[in-house]
Amino acid sequence: LSEVRHALARLIDAGEPTQIDLGAMPFGPGDEEQLMALLGSGEVSATIDALGPTRIRETAFGGVWVVEYLNTEEQRVALHLEIDEVPRLLRSQPDDLTDALTALDARLVTGAGGQRAD
Repeated sequence: LSEVRHALARLIDAGEPTQIDLGAMPFGPGDEEQLMALLGSGEVSATIDALGPTRIRETAFGGVWVVEYLNTEEQRVALHLEIDEVPRLLRSQPDDLTDALTALDARLVTGAGGQRAD
């Protein structure tokens, strides 16, 4: 929790996000469950389906997110705490934004029904 606290202070003071790889932590039996219980649950959760599900959930502490990466068989690949305003995976990528603008421009030209919008 101390590492999470310092990461949250760094986010507030310098706008610097932090990712903590929980898979690299020397957890003993029950330690992960205890940490998750201490962090609690917040109001926001999301699932991303790409090469297996990725589950993101807010903890009881704003800006502290649990990000669990699973493979296509739903076996855990990685578990991170992400300390940031919004988890990086939920942010639109610059290429996606450019593609969206292009698609909207095309839609404006053809109209919603495939007809040219004049």
